[in-house]
Amino acid sequence: MSFAADESQDFDQEVSKPASPRWYAVQVASGCEKRVKTNLEQRIQTMDVGDRILKVQIPQTPTVKIRKDGSRQHSEEKVFPGYVLVQMVMDDEAWQVVKNTPNVINFVGAEQKRRYGRGRGHVKPVPLSYGEVERIFKQTEEQEPIVKVDMAVGDKIMVLSGPFKEFEGEVIEVSPERSKLKALLSIFGRDTPVELEFNQIEKTS
Repeated sequence: MSFAADESQDFDQEVSKPASPRWYAVQVASGCEKRVKTNLEQRIQTMDVGDRILKVQIPQTPTVKIRKDGSRQHSEEKVFPGYVLVQMVMDDEAWQVVKNTPNVINFVGAEQKRRYGRGRGHVKPVPLSYGEVERIFKQTEEQEPIVKVDMAVGDKIMVLSGPFKEFEGEVIEVSPERSKLKALLSIFGRDTPVELEFNQIEKTS
């Protein structure tokens, strides 16, 4: 995964200007995005750096999972698994608060002009570009729910209701947006494609 970075400017000139908050991508341990967000928000309060670390976000899009019984489960899916976004004014103390949060691996992107971490050899992280931040959040706001179903081509099924009740077959096409699938059923000794509702069938393997 890669994030676009702003064109670098002379860091000595940057620090002479009033600092403004920017968004940074932070890599975290797999599956620990929510834990990092919670821990970091607590550390921000405890260490009184809320004026420099303003927001911690996990970009997500809505997801609808259709179970094999036809019921729908609404949830959210991470846009960038393994990353959180942090809006902050970058200085040594704020860097330390984020970097030393449990399960944080590192900031994404770096330049060589100035080192952070009190001489520990860490390079200054590069913020995300304004355009990329806009695209990320626009995507999460406008994204239509992603429909997923617990069925896939090749799955074996049994029909539970309707004229083909107790017939067995194999899934050849899945249409989550219509809550339907097509399966090959053996009818009169011939494999025949039949369209079925999700709630008409049961996955057997």
